[in-house]
Parts: sequence; C-alpha cells; structure tokens
Amino acid sequence: MSGSSHDRRYMAAAIRLSLTHLGQTSTNPSVGCIIVKDGRIVGRGVTALSGRPHAETQALADAGEQARGATAYVTLEPCSHHGRTPPCANALVEAGITRVVVAVTDPDPRVSGRGLKILEDSGIEVTTGVLEQPARRALAYYLSRQTKKRPYVILKLAVSADGMIGRAGAGQVRITGDQSRAAVQSLRAETDAILVGIGTALADDPELTVRIPGLESRSPVRIVLDRSLELSLTSRLVRTARDVPVVIATSSARLARGTHYDERRTALQSEGVEVIEVGSLTDLLMTLALRGVSSLLVEGGAGVASAFLDAGLVDRILLFQGPGKIGTDGIASPLTTANIPDEFSHHRQKRFGADLCDCFERAF
Repeated sequence: MSGSSHDRRYMAAAIRLSLTHLGQTSTNPSVGCIIVKDGRIVGRGVTALSGRPHAETQALADAGEQARGATAYVTLEPCSHHGRTPPCANALVEAGITRVVVAVTDPDPRVSGRGLKILEDSGIEVTTGVLEQPARRALAYYLSRQTKKRPYVILKLAVSADGMIGRAGAGQVRITGDQSRAAVQSLRAETDAILVGIGTALADDPELTVRIPGLESRSPVRIVLDRSLELSLTSRLVRTARDVPVVIATSSARLARGTHYDERRTALQSEGVEVIEVGSLTDLLMTLALRGVSSLLVEGGAGVASAFLDAGLVDRILLFQGPGKIGTDGIASPLTTANIPDEFSHHRQKRFGADLCDCFERAF
C-alpha cells in the first residue's frame, strides 16, 4: 500500500470529505482536499455544489498563508487545463505547497498525468496511489463516465425472505421497512438519474422523487423504458414532469412501435415529457453520459434488472432483504444472495431495522 500511515490517515479524511457532496457537483467529480502542516490540518475543501470552485482552491483559501510549506492530500489528480477557473495544479504551486499526495490519477485526457507533471516540474514532491481503491470507489460515478463513456449503474432490488420482488397483479408490495426506504431515498439524492420499466410504472404509479424534507430539489432525472409509449398521461410521473424531468426511452426500430406512436409522443411531449429513441440499453447509457449523467439507479422490474445484468451494464448491486415471505403467487427476483454473478464481489452488509442490505460490486 502506497504512502505512510500518516498519508493514509489524511487521505482517508479527504475521501470522507469528498463524499459529502456526492452527486451534487454537476458533471465534475466530488473531490476532497486536505492541507496539512506540522501534523495539523490547516485547510479543507470539497468540490462546490455547482462543480466549482474545485476542492483544492477552497482548501487553499481555508489554509491561507499556512499553505506555504504544507502537504496537500487530494483524492483526484489536480486539474491542469484552463476552464472557467485556472488549473488547480498551478494554484498549488503558487500557494507554496511543497508536497502533494494523490489517490487517483485523472483519466480525463485533458488532465491525465499533466497535473502531476506541473507539480513535479515546479519541484513539488508528488506521491500517488495512496488509498487508491477506496478513492476510486468514492469517484466511481465520474470514473465510469470518463473511462466507459456511460454512467455508473446501481441495481437496487428489494427481495422477500422467499426470493420474491412482488406479487403478480398486486401493484406495489411492501417488502422492506421504513429504515431501508429512507436509505433508498438518500441514494436517490446522490444519483443523477433513476430508471424503471414501463411495467413498474404502470403497476405502481411511482413518482421516483426524493421525499426527504429539504432534499426534494435533489430528485434525479426520471427515466422510463417504454417501447410503445404506454405511460399514462395521468400518471404521477407525467403530472410532475415540469417539476422534475421525465425521459421516456423508446425503441428506434419502427417495427417495435404501436399504431398510435406519433400521437402518444405528441401528447406526452405536450405535458413536458422528453421522448428519446435508442437502439439498445448501451445506446441509452451513452446518450445519458453525453448529457453529463454520471450515475444511474435502476429500481424497477425483474425484466429490466435482467436486461441490464445480461448486457453487462451493472456496476453495483444493492440487495435489500426483508424478513417476510410473499408466497407462491410472488414474482421471483432475478437475483438473490445465492446467485450473484461471478464478476461481482461482496463489499459490505448493513442492517436497516429488520432488513439486511448486501452490496456487491464489479471490479473497477
């Protein structure tokens, strides 16, 4: 493991700081920066909610003159390109920082290695790779969009004790308790977009917004996979489309469309719903990435979950398991803890009241 025990301790603090703005920094990653001098933290910064100022700029402002001769711990390589603000690498040089510790090298071609070179050419000691894996996990949304050209995909399933995700013809069935539901609300607030299939949209009539008081404005873009444009004009999604964006992803193949496709499309668009045509789930994800969507929460439908898994597009699985059973008329979950695909490893288990949540992640 790279770095001393002191380096790892301060980098862990920078990673924790970066998580406070996860999903709130627009197309920029949420980066944490800690400035340390004589064994004491003198400056802290995290990417601002708008994406700017960057973490390093804010940490330097917090440290003031104490930055001279100090060490900066940054979760992602300092930027080296001129955007709306000067490069952070240059700001660290000008502030008199003498050592920079970086967890992850930025894959953005405008930055990759260039930020480190600016620092090294200025005589600053640079150490990289400190707590790289935990930092990559914290930066997973950004790294996916940069390297895979698609959002990081989280598949969330609520599964009963007998392996069911619902009951046929019963609409929404409560499987998990209030604590699990609150955790999912927080997860929605941290992601850019949320997706369900048309079956779930019709059966449950969900709103898919964040219902935590004070965090309503952090509701994600809502996406429905709807090949024939069946979503009802009176659904909660359509009725709230002017408040929180709703996107219907439909097939680009004309043979897959119903006879009333054009008039349905016009009617939905008149209510503020955006309709986009895509050829595959991969096409949809690439389209979302081009729009700056870095994370996607897949919540609804056994068929949708299976489609994402079969296409190899899932990066994290969150399996919430309730203690109750649904019975023989239940809808079987495509996943339980007994059949997680081999490419996923168990990351952690958390308890929410009577429920358990297992997190599985694909290597990144």
